[in-house]
Amino acid sequence: MEFETWWLLALPLFFGLGWVAARIDIKQLVSESRRLPSSYFRGLNFLLNEQPDKAIEAFIEVVKVEKETVELHFALGSLFRRRGELERAIRMHQNILDREDIAPEQRLMAVFELGQDYLKAGLLDRAEELFAKLGGTSYEQRGLKYLLEIYEQEKDWEKAIRTSRMMDAITGESSAKDIAHFYCELATGELTHQRYDAALAYVEDALAMNRKCTRANMILGDLHVARGDSDAAIEAWKRIESQNPAYLSLLADRLLAAHRKVGRESQGIALLRGYLEQYPSLDLLNVVFQAVLETAGTGDAQALLRDELRRNPTLIGLSRLIEVQLAEAPVERRHDLELTRNLIQQHSRGLSLYKCDTCGFRARQFYWHCPACHGWETYPPRRAEERDLAA
Repeated sequence: MEFETWWLLALPLFFGLGWVAARIDIKQLVSESRRLPSSYFRGLNFLLNEQPDKAIEAFIEVVKVEKETVELHFALGSLFRRRGELERAIRMHQNILDREDIAPEQRLMAVFELGQDYLKAGLLDRAEELFAKLGGTSYEQRGLKYLLEIYEQEKDWEKAIRTSRMMDAITGESSAKDIAHFYCELATGELTHQRYDAALAYVEDALAMNRKCTRANMILGDLHVARGDSDAAIEAWKRIESQNPAYLSLLADRLLAAHRKVGRESQGIALLRGYLEQYPSLDLLNVVFQAVLETAGTGDAQALLRDELRRNPTLIGLSRLIEVQLAEAPVERRHDLELTRNLIQQHSRGLSLYKCDTCGFRARQFYWHCPACHGWETYPPRRAEERDLAA
């Protein structure tokens, strides 16, 4: 390609234009920096020197002097909320809302942020009012998420159901599993107050939302027991095997009690032993072991434990076996057995807990709704030791 003479003339021109543009940018930067108060730069200096408290105070001075620093208002408000200084966060976001010169999107953001402040402060009514104002806006989905959290805290399950349906319509996702639990909560409340027809209607709603909702069939069985129909309760609970057999361990004691009530205890024990063979579980083992111990004696009970330990060796099961042996051991052997049992119990204490799949929160009792992360049905109905062995 031939070198053209006009390039010699164009190159100085390009360099000149670049120099002018750079000068303009520098002048603009210097001009803008001069408009910022010195406290702004002090705040930056404190941040760079890892002195966050002094930086916050410096930025507050900027906010007082420069009324146009809306973004800094938002940043400080969020920072105060994270630090637990909720009064300051509320005041900061309320100041933004009180201004008439902010853009509509900034006003929506202020409503959203202030709602979070009130929610964290436990002022649920005020938070609900603000999040409800976000309907039909760009913040609607996020507002609905917090509204659902409020209704769950308040145990307002009807509103929780409506809110979940609204979220599904926006996201295109399904909250059927959660909604089924909301209906179960309503059914449990009606059952507690002996309003059996209303409880039954909510159970049917739960199963209509999620056919795999084992909790609904558990409540249905409890409902039949309350009405004096143990046979119907047994059938309702047995249907859980086709939904998720792991949950049979949670109602093993109720299944056995219902069989005893209708005079079929041996049939109930046989049913539970069959479940134990197919779906091993420490909770199920405890119920079957106690039933065999009471009806057939220590020999059969120990044989049951040994067989189960061969199939599923666990420290908790071994501890139970030693307890049985301790009751029949001669005096000279009891000290050693007690020492062994205590050591096993000490090491297996954490293994007997339930663990949330989502956040890892551990608890001695089973929860349908995790107290830590507030997820529904995040606890598998198996003890930590069983799950560790299965992994």
